[in-house]
Amino acid sequence: MENRYDELYKKAHAYGQEHLLRHYSSLSKDSKDKLLDEMEQLNFAALSELFHQANQPSVSTDFISPMEAYDSEDYSEEERGKLTETGWDRLRHGKVAALVVAGGHGSRLEHDGPKGTYNIGLPSGKSLFQLQAERLLNLSRKAGRSIPWYIMTSPENHQDTVQYFQASEYFGYASDDIFFFRQNVLPALDSEGHILLSAKDEIGLTPSGNGDCFASMKRSGALDDLKRRGVEWLFYYNVDNALIRVADPFFIGAAVHHNYPIATKVAEKSYPEEKVGILCMKGGRPAVIEYMDVPKELMYETDSSGRLIYGLANLSIHLFRTDFIEQHADTNIPYHAAHKAVKYIDDQGHPVHPESPNAFKFEKFIFDFFPLAEHMMVLKIPKEEEFAPVKNKEGKDSPATARSLVQDLFQKWLLEAGADPSALEGREIEISPLVSYAGEGLTSEVLKALLDA
Repeated sequence: MENRYDELYKKAHAYGQEHLLRHYSSLSKDSKDKLLDEMEQLNFAALSELFHQANQPSVSTDFISPMEAYDSEDYSEEERGKLTETGWDRLRHGKVAALVVAGGHGSRLEHDGPKGTYNIGLPSGKSLFQLQAERLLNLSRKAGRSIPWYIMTSPENHQDTVQYFQASEYFGYASDDIFFFRQNVLPALDSEGHILLSAKDEIGLTPSGNGDCFASMKRSGALDDLKRRGVEWLFYYNVDNALIRVADPFFIGAAVHHNYPIATKVAEKSYPEEKVGILCMKGGRPAVIEYMDVPKELMYETDSSGRLIYGLANLSIHLFRTDFIEQHADTNIPYHAAHKAVKYIDDQGHPVHPESPNAFKFEKFIFDFFPLAEHMMVLKIPKEEEFAPVKNKEGKDSPATARSLVQDLFQKWLLEAGADPSALEGREIEISPLVSYAGEGLTSEVLKALLDA
């Protein structure tokens, strides 16, 4: 034990991290072992390099050019039908799976639990997870087979997420077709590059970002499971989108038709300064430039019709070919540093919950895989039909705005199905994803049942 301690102290000291052992002498034997085990997993040299990079200027935005996108509304009915049927064929043959990035807690929403368990206030009280499960169940029943569903949690919310699904009896989903796995974590570093402790015997670890999902799939066995099932396309999305069309057959068909390694859905930016990443070409390769890095002269540039030239908003809705995932699961895409408020223990071992940013968290972003593909298929969609993010307790991207978007879409579907507008006035009529995935199936009998409820 002492040799082990001495070795790790020497290694930590070489990188200015010997404070990790400050409380060592006061720990029980089990806690000492735990702390030393965690320290053995650290790559001090790599963390030092990450801290150095965090204090460097932001990324270059040279060699940027616009990206071409296919507009979903420009397809003829016949073209859309053919592509949708291609998507259904892939679903029927078990070639498509879904991956939800669900490692977040609902702290910004003042929700005690995983964000996927949050209820945005629909009449049914369904959580985000339930809405997504029911959309997948709808597709699975029509396809005649269950769509595998991979759920990436974080160490912080993994147990709560699994227990929530167990208590909900998986919302009717076959538990064998749901694969839970934890994403990777990295230590948080304070403003001087010191690793934070979250307890006297515990290093402060934070999730390493959605871009680590493929490495996490490989480490957990989820990638092997994907290959064992013969899955060719993985539909990727964030848990906090209340309108996500999980495993959308039309999108799948379009991706299969072009057969590039990656396909993505985008929407027109609402206004030039909107805080959203943009799809573009950078150095001749697909890329996403974050909103704070977009040069002002490009942000406002328009074409002859007044449309933003750099106006393709990243929605974090993607399809990846499995062979691409397998090839790049361990590819070293860059980390991005975020200055955040991270809880820790001070020199005396007292817990501190800072109000303002005190540490750097390091994350990989899924869109940094884009430049690894020479081409990708980009599909532009009406944002109001497929994108209702739930990020803030109030104001923009809140439960209230998401609920409003969901109800507006239901209203649109009901009117298109022939409902009398006067019968909808002042009412919030919810359409279960088990009844309709994207507005289809609202027969006169279904319509009557909904209006009479």
